[in-house]
Amino acid sequence: MKFKITIILSLLLSANLVFADKMKRYEVSITNITKGQTFTPQLVLTHKKSLSLFTLGQPASMPLELLAEGGDTEPLTDYIESTPNKMGEVQTVPGLLASGQTVTFKISGHHKHHYLSFAAMLLPTNDTFVALSAVKLPKKGSVSYFAVAYDAGTEKNDQNCAYIPGPLCGGEAHSEVSDMDEGYVYIGNGFHDLGDEDDEGNIILGPLQYDWNNSVALVSIKRIKHH
Repeated sequence: MKFKITIILSLLLSANLVFADKMKRYEVSITNITKGQTFTPQLVLTHKKSLSLFTLGQPASMPLELLAEGGDTEPLTDYIESTPNKMGEVQTVPGLLASGQTVTFKISGHHKHHYLSFAAMLLPTNDTFVALSAVKLPKKGSVSYFAVAYDAGTEKNDQNCAYIPGPLCGGEAHSEVSDMDEGYVYIGNGFHDLGDEDDEGNIILGPLQYDWNNSVALVSIKRIKHH
């Protein structure tokens, strides 16, 4: 009996070692390299190449719209977790990431999940988000990527504080569909000079402080050993 128990324990140990070998760990650092934009909490995931948060030139999904207009990562997380065969780990890095700041965290991926994506809203904007879409994870060492700003195309870019959430403006976090919406995801083209306020006295944000020239973030990913 003791001999059988020893064999079973050895097999279980071997299985655990194989499983651990298939799990990969990474240290990720995200740096906000804009002058005046802040990132909302960042949604980050490891996954298969077939999973995509958005497609350029196509309408944004409702979960992406809610992230781009209000910084809410929960609906997009729910969508990702509904495809468990495609994803490794998904997490939201809490807190706002101001200009010039860096946040560092760890994330895991199974041996089949060779890609990383991340997304966060830019504040203050109407519906602009920073993202990396399915970049390759390093087999060893580290890699760095520049991330650009995308417009979700779900809200008019009026730069009006009444329609921009967050600590600066405190406006609405989500808008109804409008004929002024672009209707598709595209590369964000920054802030424009639209004047100082609207007819109701709401502040219109200008480019001097809040404009950007892509890229807007630097993302570094390092493969780390198991501990």
